[in-house]
Amino acid sequence: MQTTGLLLAAGAGRRMGTPKALVADERGAWLTRAVALLRDGGCDSVTVVLGAAADDARRLLDAAPADQHVGVGVVVAADWAQGMGASLGAGLAALEESAADAALVTLVDLPDLVPEVVRRVRAGGEGPAALARAAYDGVPGHPVLLGREHWAGVRASAVGDQGARDYLAARPVRLVECGDLATGHDVDAPR
Repeated sequence: MQTTGLLLAAGAGRRMGTPKALVADERGAWLTRAVALLRDGGCDSVTVVLGAAADDARRLLDAAPADQHVGVGVVVAADWAQGMGASLGAGLAALEESAADAALVTLVDLPDLVPEVVRRVRAGGEGPAALARAAYDGVPGHPVLLGREHWAGVRASAVGDQGARDYLAARPVRLVECGDLATGHDVDAPR
């Protein structure tokens, strides 16, 4: 199965005080760490969806070591300010012409994820019908594995600040427990 990592990093980060694609901590820039997370977790390629401060975020990606650029594409969601749904829709639309069987979707503001989380969720489904997501102590979270057969439905239901939540709630989704590896908590405010 060919899986593309789809990293949503378009938001303005109002509560954070800066776009989350530009945030860094003692372990480095969240954006480049999230790209590495997807690659190290076994994704065949990575597509990053940018929006707010897209030029600055692209420069951050370009400043990463050259070997980290291979297989990484960038999409700018023109309507990113409408919310996560717009970013997810733009990312999935960009993947339509790819050879990917599935997209493994994650968010830039989950800095405690490790590659093993990605590997587990990737293994949670096979082929274009795959539908799986990480769970942390039984609570569904990210990343989410969306087989190609689900992309059009997810795009249709992803509106405003809601991504695939309604779509996933109406279908049998395999939960992949990852609470032993990470918390899966997003970071919305400066620490």
